[in-house]
Amino acid sequence: MSIVVRPHNEEPLADSNADAGVDAILDTVADRLACRRLPEATYRLQFNHAFTFRQARELVPYLAALGVSDCYSSPYVKARPSSMHGYDIVDHNSLNPEVGTSEELDEFVRDLHFHGISQILDVVPNHMGVAGDDNAWWLDVLEDGPSSLYASFFDIDWMPLKPDLANKVLLPILGDQFGKVLEDQQLVLNFEEGVFYVRYHERHFPISPRSSMLVLRHRLEELEREFAGDDPHPGLPGDGRKMEGGIG
Repeated sequence: MSIVVRPHNEEPLADSNADAGVDAILDTVADRLACRRLPEATYRLQFNHAFTFRQARELVPYLAALGVSDCYSSPYVKARPSSMHGYDIVDHNSLNPEVGTSEELDEFVRDLHFHGISQILDVVPNHMGVAGDDNAWWLDVLEDGPSSLYASFFDIDWMPLKPDLANKVLLPILGDQFGKVLEDQQLVLNFEEGVFYVRYHERHFPISPRSSMLVLRHRLEELEREFAGDDPHPGLPGDGRKMEGGIG
């Protein structure tokens, strides 16, 4: 049966016209399917710092002699340093420098094409490395929470059952109870390259802008009294809280 969508005020199309239209669509689909080349024999290459694009090029003639139709490549976008599998990705927009450069990738692909081999690239968008400090998207989410531009990139429940965890990310990283870790001064506040962050052993975590304001206002009145004579703009309030009434 042919189904044709038409305005309500038009007369139905003749069945012959409808059938001709459907036949044309089916012919187009059949032509496109006929042009698709399905893999016949694949060979997987695991890229990492110990197996790079240059080394892969050396295998291409051997793969062609085996009758391989498609080279199945593991992810080679930027992963955590020394990653052996490449799935702990920290930047989907860059090649892994440990695997090779864009020029070396082009040379590898040219060699594949020369021998009639295509490439299948393993792409897993939800695989990311968040265990370290290398993923800029993840660090932005830790800093800005749900307002981060990348908040929707991660599967985070911003409204869990515990109301205290609303709009927060709970990370199981502490080696002891929070109070004990805090008392032992294992959480250290640092300031570097214009931003505050909390250091816990080798890990670094950004703090939210709201928390930064708490840090900047700590003992502010005492500092204003101590350095009052050094103020280059006397009369202007130094504390943002004194500016609520505005400046006339």
